Amino acid sequence: MTDAVGSLDTPDAQDEAPESKKTRKGGKRAKKGPLKRLALFYRQIVAELRKVVWPSRNQLTTYTTVVIIFVVIMIGLVTVIDYGLDHAAKYVFG
Repeated sequence: MTDAVGSLDTPDAQDEAPESKKTRKGGKRAKKGPLKRLALFYRQIVAELRKVVWPSRNQLTTYTTVVIIFVVIMIGLVTVIDYGLDHAAKYVFG
C-alpha cells in the first residue's frame, strides 16, 4: 500500500524543525513596529484593490435593476404569505 501525497501519518524528515527554531517567537513580523505593519497592511489593500475588475456603468445599472426587481418580488411574496397566514390564523382561532 502506498502513502497518499500529503499524508499526515508519516511526516517527512525535512518537515521536522530543530528545537532551536521552534523556541523562536515572532518571526519577521515581530521585528517591525506598529506603524510599519500598518503601512504594509495599507499597501497590501491597495495592491488587492488594483486586481479587482470593476463593472462598467452599463453592467452596474443592469445588476442594480436585477437586485431591485428581485427584492420587490420577494417583498410581494412575503406579503402574500403573511396575509394568507394571518387570515388562516383568524379562521382557525376565531
